[in-house]
Amino acid sequence: MRNLFAALSGGLFGAGLMVSGMTDTRKVQGWLDIFGDWDPTLAFVMGGAILPMAVAWQLTRGRTPVLGGNFPTPPEQRLGHNLILGSVLFGMGWGLVGLCPGPAITSLSFGGPSVWVFTVAMLGGMLLAPSVRIRLDLLARPT
Repeated sequence: MRNLFAALSGGLFGAGLMVSGMTDTRKVQGWLDIFGDWDPTLAFVMGGAILPMAVAWQLTRGRTPVLGGNFPTPPEQRLGHNLILGSVLFGMGWGLVGLCPGPAITSLSFGGPSVWVFTVAMLGGMLLAPSVRIRLDLLARPT
């Protein structure tokens, strides 16, 4: 039952990405081009995601999921080198290619070879990230 709901949720999420234009790399790059031919329409998509999520965080406090397990804890509210470096890398990839993880996976069926190359590189980065983080933590330690 849990896998069925996960598949339905993932399908709904992917459909939402397609309908909103998040899988159109030109639209995403237009959103990021604030000093050029800026396309502000994705601001409504982001607002339409952030606002319900803020409400959902409040509604799930002290509750347990219907299908078992636990809700994730809210993220830390502090800035650290891991968050800043990760944000920079994410933003560079998003700006250069016009895709982030969700839209990349959604676009695999119709995006062509470049989407596959991006997705493989993204997955490789995700696999390497823990070892890079350990090395950066070692470098950041005072001697």
